[in-house]
Amino acid sequence: MSEQRRNQRFELKLPIELVRAGGEGVLQVGETRNLSSGGVLFMSEGKLQKGDPIEYLVTLPSTGADPGLRLRCMGKVVRVENRSEPFSIAATLERHEFVRR
Repeated sequence: MSEQRRNQRFELKLPIELVRAGGEGVLQVGETRNLSSGGVLFMSEGKLQKGDPIEYLVTLPSTGADPGLRLRCMGKVVRVENRSEPFSIAATLERHEFVRR
């Protein structure tokens, strides 16, 4: 049986930072496992709960002299697998904007 998802997932390992509402201060850091236009799966040491609102910054790879872009996203936690640390956390991507570093 093959998986049928709404959005194509891209296996990307990129730095991710969870931030307080309004982008004030980093709460946790981690690394993405995959990313789609509808959400992200990432690994992090900090524990979140299903349903928690979340704001996160994904650092996109830089090219040449360009210091790179970050993708600021807002969503909610939809799954937490806490069998061991780091935790595997899935979150939606409901709104986003690109920001320069």
